[in-house]
Amino acid sequence: MDPAPNVGKKVLIIEDEVFISDLYTRSLTKSGYEVTLIVDGQKALEAAQTNQYDIILLDIMLPTLTGTEILRQLRNPQLTQHLKAKIIITTNLELGEQSRADMESHADGYIVKAEVTPKELVVFLDQLQLNP
Repeated sequence: MDPAPNVGKKVLIIEDEVFISDLYTRSLTKSGYEVTLIVDGQKALEAAQTNQYDIILLDIMLPTLTGTEILRQLRNPQLTQHLKAKIIITTNLELGEQSRADMESHADGYIVKAEVTPKELVVFLDQLQLNP
């Protein structure tokens, strides 16, 4: 597989589960993405607000700040201006229809981790239309 199409694309993985973050990091790096991993919610929010990333993979359950809190702050133009990154929610939580719909309305995608292999994740991210 030719990694060239993804070279230079930066992904911020916000995930505190070591096994999952390791799988994602290896798979995305192998596919040419430049990956940064942060496990702490507050530190991840600060990194995301630097606007250096093309894609943010955002887990819901995190230390210090939840993914929901991070998402709200990233989508609030008074707290985060002109965020270019696509935000993809990654979770294994069973969310009710209303909660999931609310989450999806603020994110650019939603992935149930248990249902997506690392290879499928790469394919999903490869198909995203990134903002310049």
